[in-house]
Amino acid sequence: MIDPILGETAPDRTVWTLTGKDALGFLQGLVSNDLRPLEGARGLVWTALLTPQGKYLADFFVARDPEGAVFLDIATPLAADTLKRLTLYRLRADVQIAPAGVHVLRGLGAAPAGALPDPRHPALGWRGFSPVPGQAPAIDWDAIRVEHVIPESGIELVPDDSYILEHGFERLHGVDFRKGCYVGQEVTARMKHKTELRKGLVRVAVEGAAPVGTEILADGKPAGRLFTQSGGHGIAYLRFDRSTGPMTAGSARVVPA
Repeated sequence: MIDPILGETAPDRTVWTLTGKDALGFLQGLVSNDLRPLEGARGLVWTALLTPQGKYLADFFVARDPEGAVFLDIATPLAADTLKRLTLYRLRADVQIAPAGVHVLRGLGAAPAGALPDPRHPALGWRGFSPVPGQAPAIDWDAIRVEHVIPESGIELVPDDSYILEHGFERLHGVDFRKGCYVGQEVTARMKHKTELRKGLVRVAVEGAAPVGTEILADGKPAGRLFTQSGGHGIAYLRFDRSTGPMTAGSARVVPA
């Protein structure tokens, strides 16, 4: 646990505690990343739960804190459906999932005692857990995400629609190709080894503004969608063959950054 004075509360996060001798092994067979580094050691892993067809369902952090507790840190809008799916997969595994009674805290710079660096990118600082809330949110996380093209649950990452390799999970350390089988692994491996990605998230320059999810057009043809925007730039999901020149998103002008 960390001192709440040292960080701001991450809003709209749900944290569960996982207990039972099969807790990590149960998740290991379901998610895109390798959780074995957490066996007996503190750490923080970002990973995703996929459909059997390889489409994104949810992303979350799995953490082992200094006291040995295993936490699952997930966006609250995705929590209920994810819990139902985990319960469905549980079968006879010795694993119990319960509310953790803690808050997610985060901040920039070096991780304080009890916290861990965000595994996705150094610019995202650190994350930790506290039984009491931290400071009110003040950091412009959208600006950081746009600068480094980091997707967010429910914005760029759309359940039953997104593919994690198109959304940067390999670059952001959210998938492991050596860990073995997990739900959706076959499709993800095939996209990695047998196909060239034709779509993906990119940083674009934006003149004007458009609602999140606005369709992007190139010469009148659909080219993708514009998502988070900050400081004259944005994160766009684009077809690479149609995104080499100027585009529009509603009344905004969009060009590759």
